[in-house]
Amino acid sequence: MTSQAVLLANLGSPDQPDIPSVRRYLNQFLMDPYVIQLPWILRRLIVSLFVLPTRPAKSAHAYQSIWTDAGSPLVSLSMDLLKAVQDRLSIPVGMSMRYGSPSIESELLRLAALPDIREIVFLPLYPHYAESTVLTSIREAERVIRQHGLQIELVVPTPFYDRPQYIRALVDSTRPWLEEDFDHVLFSYHGLPELHITKADPTRVHCLKVKDCCNVPSPAHATCYRYQVMVTTGLFVEEAGLKQDQYSVSFQSRLGRAKWLEPSTEEVVIELAGKGVKKLLVLCPAFVTDCLETLEEIEIQAAETFRQAGGEDLILIPCLNSHPAWVETLATIVSGNH
Repeated sequence: MTSQAVLLANLGSPDQPDIPSVRRYLNQFLMDPYVIQLPWILRRLIVSLFVLPTRPAKSAHAYQSIWTDAGSPLVSLSMDLLKAVQDRLSIPVGMSMRYGSPSIESELLRLAALPDIREIVFLPLYPHYAESTVLTSIREAERVIRQHGLQIELVVPTPFYDRPQYIRALVDSTRPWLEEDFDHVLFSYHGLPELHITKADPTRVHCLKVKDCCNVPSPAHATCYRYQVMVTTGLFVEEAGLKQDQYSVSFQSRLGRAKWLEPSTEEVVIELAGKGVKKLLVLCPAFVTDCLETLEEIEIQAAETFRQAGGEDLILIPCLNSHPAWVETLATIVSGNH
């Protein structure tokens, strides 16, 4: 008799790569107060007046370039992962999306309705903490439990950015490309506005305010996205045996006019090509599942930018997806054996 279930949560995707579907998805995503961190009325004005009139057409075109017979890559690959994790565990497992389908609400209600379920391990599939990914997912799960009066306990593991098993899985999944000839490795992480970093700092005086803040010990690191991606990079480099001049770190996916984490992936790709890099490997550790940001933004857009700047081959290394070492890592995390 089981009393525990697992619910994984990824970002989500439009149902179809068409303008109406993308508009609905973007509206839900951008109206999340953890994504655009402004009062509701300002958020509504920005989204309605400056984003929804034009961006859905552009985004729909981008989605069409990566859509497959199985639908959205992020959703279909997430479902492959769900099957692999379910095969590995003896307790019920669900897969949910923060935006779009299947929703956190529908999957929480489904799991809570199973016989004898008293505890759900809820794992947002993001290695690094950010309010716009991890916290918003947790708050949505808590809302569902509260609104529906579910008699279940939600257990949320801490971000896994520095877990040795996760780092080994990341290196193992990347090793076939590292064993070939290459000139440079670029770690391209999803960007965040700097405001998100300073707002998540509980001390209010450390992140982006202290010189070399990521290397100065602070309680702020527990919720600092920038610190955590730098730790992941350092641990990967050590595990993989990369030299200091063989890799760089950048941040992609900027939106709006706010100041975002730097340097940008586009700028670094152009700079590396200008320095004579011909074969560039790009790794996106902020994502555990290939999606628009990896398949279109990196494999298509960044590759074209690299070639135009004088480079030759930009090779996207796939995300963890359902790599066996990643499946084993997830099973360990949700089982509490860490």
